Amino acid sequence: MTTFWFIVIAFLWTGYFVLEGFDFGVGALLPLLARGPAERRQVLGTIGPVWDGNEVWLISAIGAMFAAFPAWYSGFLSEFYLAMVLVVVGLILRGVGLEWRGKVRSGTEAALCDAGVVTGSVLVAFLWGAIFGNLLFGTGLATVLGGALSLSLAVLHGAVFVSLKTEGAVRARARLAALLASAGALPVAIAGLSALPSGADSVPLWVTAGAAMAALAAGVALVWRRREGWAFAATATAIALATASLFGALYPAPLPGLTVAEMASAPYTLTVLTWIGLVALPGVIAYQSWTYWVFRKRLTRV
Repeated sequence: MTTFWFIVIAFLWTGYFVLEGFDFGVGALLPLLARGPAERRQVLGTIGPVWDGNEVWLISAIGAMFAAFPAWYSGFLSEFYLAMVLVVVGLILRGVGLEWRGKVRSGTEAALCDAGVVTGSVLVAFLWGAIFGNLLFGTGLATVLGGALSLSLAVLHGAVFVSLKTEGAVRARARLAALLASAGALPVAIAGLSALPSGADSVPLWVTAGAAMAALAAGVALVWRRREGWAFAATATAIALATASLFGALYPAPLPGLTVAEMASAPYTLTVLTWIGLVALPGVIAYQSWTYWVFRKRLTRV
């Protein structure tokens, strides 16, 4: 049961990084993709209906850690206390900017909202990679590398998403931004791949990490061929496989000296959580799938 819940938590983090990844990328690219108020509304409109729902995956992941592995939850948050505070600040800045932008009237207020969206998106996208890079390798270089990897993947993922969801000049800029972002994401991803542990036990990690690299390269090629839908699927797959590699490397000791078996809640608690998850998780997935289906069309300049 402990292994099952570790996999569930890894799945929730994967959903968060895939879905919020393009949200962060869109926010970070806002000044580069939009020229004028109408195009800014067009760019932000791509994530307007979904960004807050995507954050449910983070709440679910942290909540599952608290319930299934309380020692992991407390150790994770306390070890990265300052970074987690900055994550919360970044999420607040981004959320306030997105919510207030449609309500403000002056150009100065709109510019402040845009600054909050950009700052929050860049900050959080970098910090998540830095946190997990430090958790996995424990060095300053790995912390910076992890942050650079998560930020570059988010920017690439977000650029592909905007190119998929828009038309006109914004679409063309987003495609160019995706190609430029790939020039940074691919080398950083290769550096991250080389940092994985070696040995017979690490073969599955190298397989998933290698598949992530292949998906990332395929995504870039598909952007070049103007196949935005398949390109987005490829970058999403790359992020999902990279996250799977991350949690595979963390198992069975997500914190130094503590295994999942030692950090787990009582068997009865895990059983109750399983029944709750069997009811709640399909509902979350169904609702978000419906949301993306409803808002599937491209956005024009308004």
